[in-house]
Amino acid sequence: MHRTDPGDAADARGNRAPTGPRLRGRDREVAAAREALDMVRGGRGACVVVEGSAGVGKSRFLAELDEMARRSGFDVVSVRADELDQYAAGAALQSALHPFDGSHRALAAADDQRLWLLDSIADALEERAQRAPVAVLVDDAQWADPATLFVLRTLPGRLAASRILWVLAVRSDAERPTLARVREDLERLGARWLTLGPLPQRELQHIAADVLGSAPSPGLARLLRGVAGNPFLAIELVRGFADTDGARTEGGETGLPGDGIPVSFRRSVGARVDRLPEDAVHLLQIGSVLGREFDLGTAARMMGRQVGSLLSGVAAALDAGLLSADGPRLAFRHDLTRQAVHDNLPPAVRTALHREAADTLRGTGARPAEVAWHVVMSGGPVDDHSVTTLTTAVRDMSSSAPDAAADLAQRVAGLLPPTDGRRIDLLTDAAEYLGRTRRVHEALDLVDATLPEGLEPLQEARLRLVAAEIHQAAGDDVAAMAHLQKALDLPALPSDLRVRLLKTKATGHIYLGDIAAAEKTGTGLVEASYRSDDPAVVVSAMVFQSQAFFYRGRLARALELAEEATRRAGTEPAALYLRPPRIPALWLATVLTVTDRLTDTERTLREGQREAEALGLGWSLPHWHAARACALLEQGALDDAAVEAEASLTVADELEITLPNPQARAILALVEIRRGFLARTKDHLGTADTGSGTLTQRYGPWVSLARACLADAERESGAAAVLAEGFARHEPARLLALPPSHWPEIVRIALRGGDAALARTVSDTLLDLAGQDGSRQIIGAVRAHVDGLLHRDSDALASAVTGYRNTGRPLALAAACEDLAELLTEAGDTASAIPYFEEAGRLASACGAEHDQERIRGRLRRLGVRTAPVRTHTVGPQGWADLTESERKLIPLVVEGLTNRAIADRLYVSVHTVSTHMKHIFAKLGINSRVELTRVAIERGGGEAAAD
Repeated sequence: MHRTDPGDAADARGNRAPTGPRLRGRDREVAAAREALDMVRGGRGACVVVEGSAGVGKSRFLAELDEMARRSGFDVVSVRADELDQYAAGAALQSALHPFDGSHRALAAADDQRLWLLDSIADALEERAQRAPVAVLVDDAQWADPATLFVLRTLPGRLAASRILWVLAVRSDAERPTLARVREDLERLGARWLTLGPLPQRELQHIAADVLGSAPSPGLARLLRGVAGNPFLAIELVRGFADTDGARTEGGETGLPGDGIPVSFRRSVGARVDRLPEDAVHLLQIGSVLGREFDLGTAARMMGRQVGSLLSGVAAALDAGLLSADGPRLAFRHDLTRQAVHDNLPPAVRTALHREAADTLRGTGARPAEVAWHVVMSGGPVDDHSVTTLTTAVRDMSSSAPDAAADLAQRVAGLLPPTDGRRIDLLTDAAEYLGRTRRVHEALDLVDATLPEGLEPLQEARLRLVAAEIHQAAGDDVAAMAHLQKALDLPALPSDLRVRLLKTKATGHIYLGDIAAAEKTGTGLVEASYRSDDPAVVVSAMVFQSQAFFYRGRLARALELAEEATRRAGTEPAALYLRPPRIPALWLATVLTVTDRLTDTERTLREGQREAEALGLGWSLPHWHAARACALLEQGALDDAAVEAEASLTVADELEITLPNPQARAILALVEIRRGFLARTKDHLGTADTGSGTLTQRYGPWVSLARACLADAERESGAAAVLAEGFARHEPARLLALPPSHWPEIVRIALRGGDAALARTVSDTLLDLAGQDGSRQIIGAVRAHVDGLLHRDSDALASAVTGYRNTGRPLALAAACEDLAELLTEAGDTASAIPYFEEAGRLASACGAEHDQERIRGRLRRLGVRTAPVRTHTVGPQGWADLTESERKLIPLVVEGLTNRAIADRLYVSVHTVSTHMKHIFAKLGINSRVELTRVAIERGGGEAAAD
C-alpha cells in the first residue's frame, strides 16, 4: 500500500498532483467535493465515498481533490491500497500517520489491538486537525487491509466534530464482505456518495484532444464510442491509435465482458505487448502475476535470470508506456493494464505462476500477507509451507481485524483435504476470531457445523472451549456450561487444557450464582494455581477465591484477596491480560462498592481503566466504563453515571463486541427512571436481554431491578413479581450482585406488591451479612433501612438516616429520609416529617433525580409547603444552564485548543468519557463541532466564563 507522509516535503511525499490530461466531465462531483472541503474548513467533519468502475477516473478525481485540499490549507494524508494488501496485518493508515513508530505496537502486544489502533489513529488525526483541517484520502479502498477498513468504519463517526474530511475511492463492483460493512456504516453516518459514471462522447473527444494536442480524427472518434465512456480506456486507445491495430473493432464498437474490461482493450494491450522484445513480454507477464507494483529482483528470480540481463526488456516496457519506474519498484501505469496482461495468460499458466510466486516470495522473506494472496490465487492444493504461511497471515491479522482473519482461516481450511487435522485448527481459530465481533452467530454456527465431523478428543475440547467462552462473553452461561461439561467428559485431555476448562467452568458457576458448585469445581485447582510459576495463574486464583468469599458474604476476606491480587497484577504485566471479571482491579472495584470505601472505588477504576487503555486491552473497556457507571450511580452522580454507561455501549459498538454489557443498559434505565423518562427506560430495557433471557444470568439482578422499578413507577401490580424470581432465595450472592443502596428498593417494591416473604428474605440475608462482617457502616445502615421498612419502625429508619450520612451515598440517604418522613406523616407528626422531606428533595435535586424531586415536592405541597419548580432534563437543544458540572469542565479546555486525548489526560478520565461528554454538549447547545463550541464560548466571554 502506498502512503503519503504528511510531514515530508512536497516534492518527496508522492503528492497526488494532477498529471496527464485535465479532469473532464466531473464538474458536479468537483462542486460536491468543494462543498465538503468548505464544510470541514468551517469546523465540521465530513465523509465522501467516490464510487465507479475501474478506469472511470476515481484516482484522477482524488488527485484533483488532493490539489484542491492543499490549496485550501488542508493537511492531506493519502494511502493507496493494492490487491495484495487484503491479507495484510496492521493498518496502512496508522503507518502513514506514525511512519517510524514501533513503541506503540510493542506496548500493545495483546490479542486484541483494535482499541489501541483506533485510539492511536484518532489521537494523531485530532492533533493534526487542531492545527489545520485534515483530508484523509484512501484510494482503491476495495483492496485496503482489514485494519484500515475497520478504522474507516469507526473513526468518521467518532471524530465527526473534528475538522477531518474522509474520502474513499472504491470500485462499484467490489464484493468483499468487510467492504460491504464499511459501506453500511458510512451510509448510517450520512456519508455523501459520488458515483462516477461513464463520460459522454463529447468529453471523451475533449480528452483525446488533450492527449493529442489536436481534435481526434473521425475514425478515432468512432473508436472512442467503444470504450463505454471509460476515460482511462479512451486515453489508452488514443495513445495506441497511431501504432497498433488492436484498438480497432468491427463497426467501431466493442463488447464488455463480465469484469468490465472491453475486449478491444485486452486486444489492444495484447497487441502492444506482442510488439515488444521477448524479455519485455515475459517481464510484463511475470509482473502481472506479482501485482500492480513488483520488485524487479523477484521477477528476475522467477524468470531464472540476472537482473542485469533484463535491463533492455525493462526499457522496452517503459518506452511502450506500460510500466513506470517512479519509485523503488516497477509498476503498471494502471491496474487495468496489469489485469489485461494477467487475463491474457491461459488459466493454467496463471495458477502455476501464482504458486511459483508464492514459493519465490517466501524464499525472499516477503511479508506473509503477500505470499498468502498468491497461495489463495493459485487455488490449491497447498503444501505444508503454504499452510504455514497462510496460518501466519491469519494470526497476524487476528489482533487488528479478527473478522477478516476468520474469513481467511475458513478459506484456507477449504483448501485442505477433510482428513487434514490442521483444517479443524483453522476452523476453531475462525470461530474464536468471529466470537470477538458482532458475527457471534456465525461463530456458533461454525462450531455446530464442525462438531459432527468426527473430531479427535483434543480438537473437540478446544472447539467446545471456544464455544463456551463465546457464550460466556454473550451472557449465555447455561449454554457455556453445557459445552464445558461435554469437553471435560472427553478422554485423555492435556492437563493445561483441562485446567482451562475447569477454570472457565468455575467462573461460569460464579456467574450463575452457584457458589457451592464453583468451590467444588475449584477444589485442588486453587492450590495447584498457587504453585504455578505463571503470575497470571496465581492472580487469577486469588480473584477466584475473592469472588467465592464475596458471594458467600465474607466481605473482609474477599477485599483482602482482591487487594493482594491487584497489587501483584501491578508488578506482573502478564496478569493484566486476564478477562473480565477476573481483572483484579476491576473486581476490586466491585468489592469496594459494597464497603465503606466507596471513594476508593473511583480511584481504583480510573487508574485501572487508563492502564488498560494504554496497553490496548480494548475488550475490557466496556466493563471498566460499566463498573464506573455502577460506582457513580451508587454515589448519586446520575449524569456522570449515564455518561459512563453510554461510553461502555459506544466502545462495545466500536469494537463490535456482540452483546454490550446489559449492566450498562440497566444503569441507563435506572437513571432515566430517576429523571422521569419512562419511554427511554423501556428502550434501554428492550435491548438489555442478558442472553438466554433467564434471570439466573450474571446481570439478571440489574435487569430485573430496573424492570421492577419501571413497573413500580408506572404503578403496575407486577413489580414485586419481577423481583421475586431473582431475589427470593436466602443467599447473599444475588443481593451482592447489586450495590447496597439498591437493597432497600427491593424491599420497598416487595412490600408495595404484598410480597412480605421477599422482603423478609432480603432482611434475613442482610442479617447474615451483618453477622459475618458487622463492622461495615453501610451494611448496618442498609439493614436498619430494610428493618424500618419491613417493620414500619421509625427508630430504625432514623438510625438508617444517621448511618447513611457518612457513606457518600446521597440517593440512599434521600430514600431513607423520604421513607421516614412518610412514616412520620402517617403517624400524624407532620412537623417532624417536613424537614426530612425537604432534605430528601435537596438531595434528589443535587443528584439530578427530577422524578424523585417532583414526587417529594408533591408530598410537601399536600402538607402546605411551597417549593421551587423542578428543573427537568429535556430532549434536544437546551442551553448553557443545562450543562452538567462535568460538561462545564470541558469547555475551557476545548477553547484552549486541547484534543479529546489531552482533555482526558488533564482531567484524568477516559478519552471515551470525554467523547461522550462532548456529544452531550453539542446536543444541548444545538451545535456540531468544536469550532462552533469555541466560537460560542468566546462570544459568551471566554472559556472560563462559559464554564461558570
